[in-house]
Amino acid sequence: MSSGLLVELGLEIPILQAPMAGVSTPAMAAAVSNAGGLGALGLGASTPEAAHRVILETQALTSRPFNVNFFCHASAVRDGTRERRWIERARPLFESFDATPPETLEEIYAPFQTSDAMLEVLLATRPAVVSFHFGLPRPAQIEALRQAGCRLIATATSLDEARQIAASGLDAVVAQGWAAGGHRGVFDPSAPDEQRSTQALTREIVREIPLPVIAAGGLMDGADVQQAQTWGAAAAQLGTAFIGCPESAADEAYRARLASRAGTVMTRAISGRPARCLVNRFTAWAESAAAGDIPPYPCAYDLGKALNAAARARGESGFGAQWAGTGAARATHLPAGALLGTLEAQRQAASRHAHS
Repeated sequence: MSSGLLVELGLEIPILQAPMAGVSTPAMAAAVSNAGGLGALGLGASTPEAAHRVILETQALTSRPFNVNFFCHASAVRDGTRERRWIERARPLFESFDATPPETLEEIYAPFQTSDAMLEVLLATRPAVVSFHFGLPRPAQIEALRQAGCRLIATATSLDEARQIAASGLDAVVAQGWAAGGHRGVFDPSAPDEQRSTQALTREIVREIPLPVIAAGGLMDGADVQQAQTWGAAAAQLGTAFIGCPESAADEAYRARLASRAGTVMTRAISGRPARCLVNRFTAWAESAAAGDIPPYPCAYDLGKALNAAARARGESGFGAQWAGTGAARATHLPAGALLGTLEAQRQAASRHAHS
């Protein structure tokens, strides 16, 4: 394991804010980076125009490096019969909110590897770090970003995925354990998932892959970060810890559900890909659904978003994608910069204790 990349980026604190689409904001990313960590923007659900705007906004708030994250999922293999069954399964829920479900589902997010326009945004704005989830970009995209001076990171949920990341010439690996909130970064969601703990996966990747490894999943405080470093991690990535920050884009219902110390569940039903969410009415409704019932990502998410909108219009907030990791009950609500400082103080205290 090498932490050379983190030194090169000027990180004073070995903590990365996870790039949570729908939660991270320019204000949050800039606050984390200005405090000495690595802030992030989750842009996998953004249009090129929106991505360009928020990158420029963040660059106006900080001169320090930050990370922009994109989705490299395979395009959906459509099955009209399955999609119609899923729409009909949800029809009673829509009707309970005096709404009708969509007649058809759309593939609402384009993968990064198919978007020349998104690549052009990155080549124009040149963010310091670009990261990828669900897979890897095309080799030509990787080369173009490297030529632009961007450092590149991707998520691995297994040693095999980490090997692919290293072979592609990227600069670091995020080891995403089973406890992590939000979408599993699995390259192939139809393949068996080893469901490795963050500790086990980090150790396994560190032993073989000669790149900085960033531990992610279930890490909530500075003592967790210090523990991850004993596994060989160069740094830790925290997401759920930042949801309650005032800079977060999480709505009040999401914040209230987080504060209620609700448990979490891994589900495909919201988006079509496995993702860890706070237990709510959507996850309860989906509990009996078999994986084969659910349309692929992101088509299932088209219905999920429509259902959440219908429910919210009637004052029901339990159908949102309230992503969170297993450590959600330990979340705090400090401003992002202050939270980073607290995490670093906790990490240093844990380090001193370990060496006393």
